[in-house]
Amino acid sequence: MPTPDHNPHRNPLAKADLSERANLEVLTLSLDDNLFALEARHVREILDLVPITEVPTSHPFVGGLINVRGKVVPLADLRHKFGMALRPDTVDTRIVVIEIDLGGDQTTIGLRADKVHEVTEMTAASLQDTPRIGMAWRQDFIHCIAKRDDVFVVVLDIAAVFAAGSGVEGAGDRAAPRTAA
Repeated sequence: MPTPDHNPHRNPLAKADLSERANLEVLTLSLDDNLFALEARHVREILDLVPITEVPTSHPFVGGLINVRGKVVPLADLRHKFGMALRPDTVDTRIVVIEIDLGGDQTTIGLRADKVHEVTEMTAASLQDTPRIGMAWRQDFIHCIAKRDDVFVVVLDIAAVFAAGSGVEGAGDRAAPRTAA
């Protein structure tokens, strides 16, 4: 019987029994004081800040373009999806270049991160299902929660974040000016 939160874009391992999960290699990064992770298989490279071409009238979530080795790549800011306030770039700000399947096409996207930490392996025992209540973000955007030492790490389902129709309505979608550091 399908669960009420069934999502065809969700990684099938996300709802598997904990005993069936494998270790997960991830890249950890920060937005505000939150620690997130992306499956390392999606990550192509990590860049220092590069010049960004703002795109007038574009959706604020993907409001700019960058040049990555001669290729035009859309730049997304996860803050819009998660309803976080925009903040100035710092010396730690990075762009994580990922590649994901969107509608059958491999798509390259840049993601802003306040800070990139490391590529690490999360043990299967540390991976837990996303709580059904109490989360500040859409449950379908989260693959699972990992516990590392005494810190919780939100492992994103990055394909679901970019899936058609997954925009967060309201405050998380409104453009806010980015201030210089």
